[in-house]
Amino acid sequence: MSAPSVSVSPPPSPSPSPTSTPVAPAANAGYALLILTLINLVNYLDRYIVAVALPGIQQEFGINDTQSGLLGTMFIVVFMLASPLGGFLGDRYPRKFLVAGGVLLWSLATGASGLATSFIALLVARAVIGIGEAGYGAVAPSIISDLYPRDRRTRMLALFYIAIPVGAAAGYGLGGWLTQKYSWHVAFFAGGVPGLILGAMAFFMPEPQRGAMDGPDAQVKLPFMVGLRGLGRNAAFWAVTAGYTLMTFSIGGLGFWMPTYLVRERAMSADSSGFLFGAITAVAGLLGTVAGGWLGDKLDRKREGGGLWMSGIGLLLAAPCMYLAVHLKDVGPTFAAIGAAQFLIFLNSGPINAAIVNCVPPAFRAFAMGLNVLCIHLLGDAISPTLIGNIADASNLRTAIAVNALPVLLGGLALLVGARLFRDAVPRERATA
Repeated sequence: MSAPSVSVSPPPSPSPSPTSTPVAPAANAGYALLILTLINLVNYLDRYIVAVALPGIQQEFGINDTQSGLLGTMFIVVFMLASPLGGFLGDRYPRKFLVAGGVLLWSLATGASGLATSFIALLVARAVIGIGEAGYGAVAPSIISDLYPRDRRTRMLALFYIAIPVGAAAGYGLGGWLTQKYSWHVAFFAGGVPGLILGAMAFFMPEPQRGAMDGPDAQVKLPFMVGLRGLGRNAAFWAVTAGYTLMTFSIGGLGFWMPTYLVRERAMSADSSGFLFGAITAVAGLLGTVAGGWLGDKLDRKREGGGLWMSGIGLLLAAPCMYLAVHLKDVGPTFAAIGAAQFLIFLNSGPINAAIVNCVPPAFRAFAMGLNVLCIHLLGDAISPTLIGNIADASNLRTAIAVNALPVLLGGLALLVGARLFRDAVPRERATA
């Protein structure tokens, strides 16, 4: 007998029609979403402390911009390579244990970063952080998809991804203040404490049944090779991943280098640049993520791929804002352009990730998310900090950051293609049957 094929579309009845009875979230879904969101906040806090502490690290270790970019690249490379393994395990074992263990590991490594006495030691600590985060990043969205029905997933995932701008802002603000007042070592010490607490709390999260919110015919068990072949034929998944990758390339490089740009090119102090950039990231990211979650669910109810269509338009509008940010002379308009770009980019957080979990079977969601993480980082922010550092060494940091607008523009076009493919793969009458 031949192996069963895997459909590109979600299982039947994932999204209720307007006349059907709404599906209630799983028990204790709110507690699990809260813990996962707080962990995601600490996740991004840990990532961005190094960005605002970079001038002090460069001074202490005597490293250039290309070497400094390796601090971002090393973390991302390890994180992306380990993520498919985390997803593979997440589809087969209790996911809350992977979450808890990963958080505890990366939090210990964050504290160890503050003990580094050489550039190599700091690189090793950043690599270990990547291993810990891989045990969490791939499985968290699959947990949320099993806690909430499809007609609420975009909003719930948007709440989960609110932690990105808030955590990044906390990393910039806390890292800048502690670096300025004490040292960059102390900033890393402080960053590791919250994760240790949340890692212990994660052991008490509920472990939802896979496919619980996707109807009785959902594929909750699937041989790995069968699922892999189905994913390889899933055009919607790959189009979304391509757009996500281009966006990640750009915002990863921007987030890593913008505080240093404000210090070097705009003559701001490290604490001021970190605080202002972090505040703008928090406000614009928070508003963009919430708006994207609400609009994404609303547009998806009207047509399949509606949220992805909105995401593509958002990136097309964000590209010129990013370019203008480093060409405007006054600081005020510069920050306004940065805020507009971030709002438009963060519209995507909920819709993109909801599209990924909705277009693959429940039994393969964690691996699909892990593979997505591998792709967006392998060709995205794993290389962008170093490439931008190379361009900055060859010309200047303003030119290097301005070039970043091009991947955002191309990412918007890719998401528009993904919206069309998603709509064709999952027609509305099938989704509401």
